[in-house]
Amino acid sequence: MTRLLARWRDERGSVALTTAIFWPAGLLLLGLLIACGRIALAEGAADAAARDAARSASLAADPAAGEAAARASAQTSLANSGVHCAGITVTMNTDGLAAPVGEAAQVTVTVSCTAPLSDLLLPGVAGSKTLTSTKTSVVDTWASTRGGA
Repeated sequence: MTRLLARWRDERGSVALTTAIFWPAGLLLLGLLIACGRIALAEGAADAAARDAARSASLAADPAAGEAAARASAQTSLANSGVHCAGITVTMNTDGLAAPVGEAAQVTVTVSCTAPLSDLLLPGVAGSKTLTSTKTSVVDTWASTRGGA
């Protein structure tokens, strides 16, 4: 009986020590998983914004209207996705909209979004992540609204 009591007394505090070591490590791991998930969702939102912008630009009648439509579409898509970007950059090549009717053409749009990570409130996760996506959309070859018609 005394051996059992001695063993029990020697193990006192081991649960508290285990808790003190593993709970912070587990919470940190959980926080990093959440951060990685949010970054993956933001990358998906940047892809969707670039896709929407390229499609909107490819439907425009001329390059100027295409650029305006692409910028508006990218900003709307990012706003609707719930991703809060500190800065949005939309660059595009709308030269395909000036091609003559019957000639194959395309529009390429690149969307960059700088997403802040500081709102995660995790130690060691600060700063921001720049997400960039490039998408291409084919312009209707026989559209009568094309600039070269």
